[in-house]
Amino acid sequence: MIYFQAGSEKSSLSPGKIREGLFSALRKLGERNRVLVVPPDFTRFHSHAGDLTALVYEFYKEKLTDILPALGTHSPMTPEQLETMFPGVPQSLFRVHDWRRDVVTIGRVPGDYVARITGGAVSYDWPAQLNKLIWQGGHDLILSVGQVVPHEVIGMANYNKNLFIGTGGTEGINKSHFLGAVYGMERMMGRADNPVRQLLNYASEHFISHLPVVYIHTVIDRDETGRLVIRGLYIGDDSQVFLRAADLSQKVNLNMLDESLKKVVVYLDPAEYKSTWLGNKSIYRTRMALADNGELIVLAPGVKEFGEDREIDMLIRKFGYYGTPATLKALEASEDLRNNLSAAAHLIHGSSEGRFSITYCPGHLDKAEVESVNFKYASLEKMQKQYDPVRLQEGMNITGDGEEIFFISNPALGLWASRKKFGSIE
Repeated sequence: MIYFQAGSEKSSLSPGKIREGLFSALRKLGERNRVLVVPPDFTRFHSHAGDLTALVYEFYKEKLTDILPALGTHSPMTPEQLETMFPGVPQSLFRVHDWRRDVVTIGRVPGDYVARITGGAVSYDWPAQLNKLIWQGGHDLILSVGQVVPHEVIGMANYNKNLFIGTGGTEGINKSHFLGAVYGMERMMGRADNPVRQLLNYASEHFISHLPVVYIHTVIDRDETGRLVIRGLYIGDDSQVFLRAADLSQKVNLNMLDESLKKVVVYLDPAEYKSTWLGNKSIYRTRMALADNGELIVLAPGVKEFGEDREIDMLIRKFGYYGTPATLKALEASEDLRNNLSAAAHLIHGSSEGRFSITYCPGHLDKAEVESVNFKYASLEKMQKQYDPVRLQEGMNITGDGEEIFFISNPALGLWASRKKFGSIE
């Protein structure tokens, strides 16, 4: 059922409209006494999920008993991040998701179904896993909050991904990420229907249909001045509300180009991007836009590590971003990598497959470290003087010496692709 929906390609929903729409939906749900909110973490700060969570707290007050950020494999939020993202919400309400120890397996999707939806790419069964608080917390309302936007693992982010991946466990996260990587990112990004989504939909239908889950989806875009605005707000308890949000996101977050790009410069906000695990959105979201033998330059002042998790960081340093064949070969030889398939998937996602060059300009990694994982290195100071993110405008720019570059200030806000490489949305 859809409890509230508003949005269009030209909409700019005001704080008042958001508040009115959210509160009208919550009133339709009737009296609730023990509420859990599952928002994204600080890496999705621009989703406005923090503001919506603050409004939920205003509405339910002491009946909002728990807030569980959907960390997935990310690092726990700091007190400063919580204060910034969730203004006015008591930090005592927040719980930390531990993807290795704090989960329960609630069912398994059969391997024959997995083989069928992936065309035989993989045939293992898949565990539907959730944080114990969601499964055993005794809440009479679970609000899953987040942004629908093109995504490298599941085509379009949010909906049941927020639960099964955001609060999932080691095996579930690893296998779902690897499934998507082997099936092929280009076949999934920007598409609401794909094998990973079908996997999670199966789990929703068979294992959690009895839980009181309601989804709150935002669609975010930049207006003509470059300011971030909420184009859409969709609230409901089934797949239809997600599909409506995904349809709008496809319209406003898919940046379709007539021609492939020879040089792309991406800036990573240091408050948001501390690792290549997150910063490689600069690669995921532009790979279908870059021309063969093109160049991607990543300005990454906050990047200080490869993986946000010590074990994953070690695996990235050991195996590097060498593409699909090299990663699959490494899997055969390394038990450590086989036991961490999400890291293997990330190594595939973070490679250009030798098609274009990737130059990282990190604030806190040295030349040897960057080159050891198969990226090129350039000085951040030097490159920011040459490509000043403050002066560049979104999209195509011509520099003072006549060089043509395409600039992206935040790769998390969309997907860039040439029409030839992306093909049809159907």
